[in-house]
Amino acid sequence: MTETAISDSIELEIFIAAPADRIFQALTDPAKVPLWWGAPAQYRVTSWTGEIRPGGQWRSEGAGADGTAFHVGGEYLEVAPPHLLIHTWKPSWDGERPTLVRFDLLSQNGGTLVKVCHSAFADANAARESHAQGWLRVLGWMQAFVERNETIDNREKAQ
Repeated sequence: MTETAISDSIELEIFIAAPADRIFQALTDPAKVPLWWGAPAQYRVTSWTGEIRPGGQWRSEGAGADGTAFHVGGEYLEVAPPHLLIHTWKPSWDGERPTLVRFDLLSQNGGTLVKVCHSAFADANAARESHAQGWLRVLGWMQAFVERNETIDNREKAQ
């Protein structure tokens, strides 16, 4: 996995040994997102809803390791299954200040190169750094789920 921080954005890439449609589904299926997004010692998504279309809204509810509730939501700007997903990102822990997330899923070598760009942090360097660390974890969890069917509940607690 590679990470690049460019002024107001985060760019990450990870190769996942699975087809793009399976990864797209892991990112957008209300039954799947809560299975893999999180770790008991950090935070976990407990529910996810979304209208997967331009203009559609999405919302993720969750809890931190200490039980503190959080939510993240936004609006889909571009949706082209299974290769492109662009949406706003408004986290409750950051005053719901909007940023932008772009997923590019590129089929290659029997799997998918997943590129994530999270941008529009402006001068919020601490928020950008925190999200960079979060995305590194999230992409690892998604890879484990898509490649090996690992969930929050059956994944090793070494996270």
